[in-house]
Amino acid sequence: MPRRHVRLRPAPTAAADEARRVDADVRTGLDALRAELDVPAAFPPEVLAEVDAVPADGPAPAPAGAAERADATDVPFVTVDPEGSRDLDQAVHLERRGAGYRVRYAIADVAAWVRPGGAVDAEARRRVVTLYAPDGRTPLHPPSLSEGAASLLPGQDAPALLWEIDLDADGTPTAVRVGRATVRSRAQLTYEGAQRALDDGTADETLVLLRAVGRLRQAAEVARGGLTLPTPEQVVEVDARGRWTLGSRATLPVEEWNAQVSLLTGMCAARLMLDAGVGVLRTLPPADPRDVERLRSAARALGVPWPAGADHATVVRALDAGVPAHAALLTEATTLLRGAAYVAFDGAPPEQPLHAAIAAPYAHTTAPLRRLVDRFVGEVCVAVSGGTAVPGWARAALPELPGLMAAGDRRASAYERGCIDLVEAALLSDRVGEEFDGVVVDVRDDGESGVVQLRDPAVRGRVAGAALPLGTDVRVRLDEVSVTERTVRFVLDGTGRG
Repeated sequence: MPRRHVRLRPAPTAAADEARRVDADVRTGLDALRAELDVPAAFPPEVLAEVDAVPADGPAPAPAGAAERADATDVPFVTVDPEGSRDLDQAVHLERRGAGYRVRYAIADVAAWVRPGGAVDAEARRRVVTLYAPDGRTPLHPPSLSEGAASLLPGQDAPALLWEIDLDADGTPTAVRVGRATVRSRAQLTYEGAQRALDDGTADETLVLLRAVGRLRQAAEVARGGLTLPTPEQVVEVDARGRWTLGSRATLPVEEWNAQVSLLTGMCAARLMLDAGVGVLRTLPPADPRDVERLRSAARALGVPWPAGADHATVVRALDAGVPAHAALLTEATTLLRGAAYVAFDGAPPEQPLHAAIAAPYAHTTAPLRRLVDRFVGEVCVAVSGGTAVPGWARAALPELPGLMAAGDRRASAYERGCIDLVEAALLSDRVGEEFDGVVVDVRDDGESGVVQLRDPAVRGRVAGAALPLGTDVRVRLDEVSVTERTVRFVLDGTGRG
């Protein structure tokens, strides 16, 4: 699905009257949304007490029979994350290995800090994932853990699950190992800073090799038939004058290369678990042929080329969200990605183990500070790789994880969508009757209603009008706004402009 990124920058204390009004509307609406979705507030006292008691003793030792935690503090790991991040799950180091590469990927060892069956464990199962909103986040674990002791912060010795993945010259894995280690990140890089260093030639070897490996993995994804929707992120923030703004940004190349290392690790995790006959996968069924045919029909209607013999993934990868007809086709393409699920197994593998968008089996394992299932996947993979038994607490949790994750993902999606809808309505609440330029990206009800994407601000809303011109630049008038209901509605003003 297209990503919607929500980000908050602190507002100045002396904001203009209009900024204060919007700020009040948004914050009141966010409180109502949290109540509606039962978003957890403060951590219970017993959770905080358990976390406070852990750092004094340090992380738990390796389970009986498992290899001791290795000392990898000499490896110059770095993290690459959005600016201001503190819950750092992953640190990376790459080096040449003959004609190929060695990828070292350190993942925060959350299980070293969380006692199975304890208060922190129970609360994490209730929260499931970290939730994000314009006024902050609702973390999966208490910040003293997720942004402190367990985080891979620079200069801090931290327990990690250390993946070592050897790749050949084409970027194909030839060997995979994962075990417990202590790591120390050397630097916390931002996406913007890392991209700037790569562009101006000042990047160190790890970043240079991240680019090389990332490109090889992107090529491998294309060869597998993987599908990534090239859609920009929606960004909510407060500007220097205290005004709420809503815009969009394209992801930087280094973000995509960094994501490829995470995907590579998730694919290796899935392979380990499938070979061992135990684990939990993130799956997505192949696109329904009827949805592919609808996409093909939409492309014809929009005048988007569909080369002879090309599959839907090839066509979608070539789209540019800045082109009106392409933006509409991207909206239609989201129907190809329906049916994502988590599937646990202990014995026979799942009948359908693939993640169709990745075009391979895949598992979530690289974000345990922010997502519940990753902690358990990591434990299974460490045991399998080391030839030891999967810990009983991890194995026992497998059957319930798909249900927990599905419910958590539903709440996270509703929360993110509600946050964006709220900010859109608040920003436009005093602009009823104004006209805006936009693109019709979806048509429903035989062309009588649909969805319009405005140029500025970056708002999507319902639009009504006879024979809506799909994928066409239009002029629309804001007809109705409700901040409490988080809705905006437009009407088509005139005809499409080509």
